[in-house]
Amino acid sequence: MRDILIMMIVIPAALMALRRPWIGVLLWTWLSLMNPHRYAFGFSVTAPLAAIAAVSTLVGMLAAPKDRESPFKGAPPVILLIFMAWMTLSWVMGMDRANDYAQWDKVMKINLMVLVTLMLLRTRVQIMTFVWVATFSLALLGIKGGLFTIANGGNYRVWGPPGSFIYDNNHFALALVMTIPLMRFLQMQTQAAWLKLAMTGGMVLVAASALGSHSRGGFLAICAMTLVLWWRGRNRFVSGVVLAVVAAVLLAFMPQEWSDRIATIGEYNEDASAQGRLSAWATAWNAAFHYPFGVGFNAARPELFQRFSPNPEVGTPVAHSIYFQVLGQHGFVGLGLFLLLWGVTWRWAAKLRWEARDIPQARWAADLGAMCQVSLVGYAVGGAFLNLAHFDWPYDVMAMVVMARVWVRRRSWETEPVPESPRRWQHLLGIVPPRVPAAKGAA
Repeated sequence: MRDILIMMIVIPAALMALRRPWIGVLLWTWLSLMNPHRYAFGFSVTAPLAAIAAVSTLVGMLAAPKDRESPFKGAPPVILLIFMAWMTLSWVMGMDRANDYAQWDKVMKINLMVLVTLMLLRTRVQIMTFVWVATFSLALLGIKGGLFTIANGGNYRVWGPPGSFIYDNNHFALALVMTIPLMRFLQMQTQAAWLKLAMTGGMVLVAASALGSHSRGGFLAICAMTLVLWWRGRNRFVSGVVLAVVAAVLLAFMPQEWSDRIATIGEYNEDASAQGRLSAWATAWNAAFHYPFGVGFNAARPELFQRFSPNPEVGTPVAHSIYFQVLGQHGFVGLGLFLLLWGVTWRWAAKLRWEARDIPQARWAADLGAMCQVSLVGYAVGGAFLNLAHFDWPYDVMAMVVMARVWVRRRSWETEPVPESPRRWQHLLGIVPPRVPAAKGAA
């Protein structure tokens, strides 16, 4: 039944993408983030659904030149392209090109589809729809995990989609932490009180799911994200009280096992896992001096760990950090490009906030820039302890920032036609702007 339901969504959407390729971007995003086929039990588990979405999108894009434009609309996508080129060079010059090919192929496909997203999405309707699809691809998993956490008193860990980037409980926690600010953005755009309340409940459940993963890195990320979210709030006193109450309830709900695990954050000198991370980080650092181009997409090699680790008897070769993952794989140049990409994306989000905040028609874009920054804080903090350098979600957030800022700089609200008869749900979700009533006596 699940397989049939998934195919009933994928096939029609892929056919629609042949005429409207931006629909294919939504399909790809849903499949790559939510991985719904991983929860099925039949043919869809191994079916090339992502390939179907990508091919239909590319065919539709080639058949409709007027629907596409250059993806290089600013510094972030240009840096991404350079980073892709350097990762390719690192793979070619690496230690095991043949066995690293599968990971290179996976990463390049992800980044290529990010560039395709930038080529095809340009209107408010398209950008807002993309944000809804991307955010709720993960939010629905988080809501499900939050209900599971509450039902079991937090005694069992929450895991992500099997066989995906975020199957590991720690990786899943970080993805959910990054999702909460985008849920808050969508809540700010909704028009109905009941939907705003439902979104609040959804954010609480996603936070419960992140805590229910028992991830220490996820806990640090959610603390950093919450602090910045509170700081960015329009009413800090009220939001501070609400956040404090929600945090107190969630933390009191978690079992003693969870508390004991989180308490080890301050005892890294005695924690074998933390010592293992430090050993792996030193390995990546030392290897980067000996391999200027990096070692390829697999830096977690036992021979490298034995050669470069100051304490090879402790821990494993896995870096457990986006920064040391990139450093070990692609060297200092790769790490520099990686940091530059996110630093420039942060700067673009800040400029988006300032450029759009005093324009009523573009207020949604300012809100998006602010919440994307909060999401990136979660990624920067939680990612320091996890291997998620090539996960789709942060790059999708980058695309949101670029698309929204280009929309504002073009003053697109002056040229984009507002649908004469938009569907009610489009107004409800903030996908189309509320129609301003004409002044009395106007012709």
